[in-house]
Amino acid sequence: MKKHIAEQTVIFFSVSKWLILSSAVGIMIGALMSIFLKLLHSAEDSRSLLPFDYYYLLPFALMLTIWIVKTFDPSATGHGTEKVIEAVHKKDGHVNLKVVPVKLIATIITIFAGGSVGKEGPGAQIGAGAASFASTILHFSKKDRRKLVICGISAGFASVFGTPIAGAIFGIEVLIIGVIMYDVLLPSFIAGFAAFTTSQFLGIEYTYYDIDFFRSLDLNLVLIGEVVLAGIFFGVISDSFITVVHKMEAFINRIPWNVYLKAFVAGCIMVIITLILSDKYLGLGLDVISNAFHSQTVLSDNISWYDFILKTLFTSLSLGCGGSGGIITPVFYVGATSGVAFGHIIGDHVALFAALGFVSVLAGTTNSPIASIIMAVELFGTQISHYAAISVVIAFLITGHRSVFPSQRIEKFSKAENIEIGEGDDIEHTPISVNMKDIEKIKHIRSKLRYKSMKWQIKHMGNKKS
Repeated sequence: MKKHIAEQTVIFFSVSKWLILSSAVGIMIGALMSIFLKLLHSAEDSRSLLPFDYYYLLPFALMLTIWIVKTFDPSATGHGTEKVIEAVHKKDGHVNLKVVPVKLIATIITIFAGGSVGKEGPGAQIGAGAASFASTILHFSKKDRRKLVICGISAGFASVFGTPIAGAIFGIEVLIIGVIMYDVLLPSFIAGFAAFTTSQFLGIEYTYYDIDFFRSLDLNLVLIGEVVLAGIFFGVISDSFITVVHKMEAFINRIPWNVYLKAFVAGCIMVIITLILSDKYLGLGLDVISNAFHSQTVLSDNISWYDFILKTLFTSLSLGCGGSGGIITPVFYVGATSGVAFGHIIGDHVALFAALGFVSVLAGTTNSPIASIIMAVELFGTQISHYAAISVVIAFLITGHRSVFPSQRIEKFSKAENIEIGEGDDIEHTPISVNMKDIEKIKHIRSKLRYKSMKWQIKHMGNKKS
């Protein structure tokens, strides 16, 4: 009995401690994110004051961003979330406080000039930096520092997305594939809710999408089959997005030019494509995303089938050449527009597939299926949940053991029973092997299909001659 009372007492004080700490951190980060979001909104509004189209500044803005990051804090480079994951795994959660103003300024400049980046990566990095600073002041242990920094990540995501539950889960789930850290669940939820509530109190407005016109609880086997196909399609899109982003960054790094020259040329390429086609691939692209979910099909028709391809190109160029910002908003854009394309191929439920693409490509590119399903419910309503669960999990599996965040870790988890996962510091350096018997089976099936195809072609040609 004494042991039980002692255990409950310790748990009570631990819960009380993290309720207070995570609430304080959430309020602080909510206030910081409100400043960031308002400055970003003001910067976008000020584009109309220019005597020319804003995107002509893109080549120069990318060069300026590189100079700011290189001069004041090199850890602010890239899309933010990757650096935060790396800090949690390799630096015990230590994030330099300088990253907060540097990331904020660099991201605003990039997005103002039309860089195809997002705002959630800076949110995560700003949140983590603020939480790490608080840990230093309070002389926290390494374990508690990591815990508070994870709360900062969750608070940053929650206040940017406007989805406190999904944001909190995403901050935990994105760190390690196959493992949920239950000891951080409560403080992450509290920090997420505190940040979200603070942002709303300070005047930040969030967008939620109403696609009621398609909702039905009736069992529709045809639609379920289409959703399964959509999950496979979004898995392929996710895999392609990861490949293009990584390959483009590697390609740009191999070019033997000065970094500023590379940024200028990449910016010029995007400006030229914009002049030829459209400016809808620049910046956040929130209007395009919103149009994808509109109940009137005519608005969805304004989205071209190749929009997700060009957005992938613009994002990989923007980040690969040194632009500062997140990668999740472009992922949303790619998911929503590819969903519209899939919906038009199927011939129905365009807004539904846009919504499923929005969350499924997120799950596939970041290995966060639980957060993605919850986000679907928070953004689109409860009755999308059963369709979202199917599409999200399939996309997550189809993408394989890859991620837009190379610093993610994978622990004792495989997406297929015949794939063996070794030990590594991160997903990029973790050895992955496939059972050789399965490879032989696949080769045997391929050879059979080739033989049958050749046989059919010979027979078909013979019929034509006769």
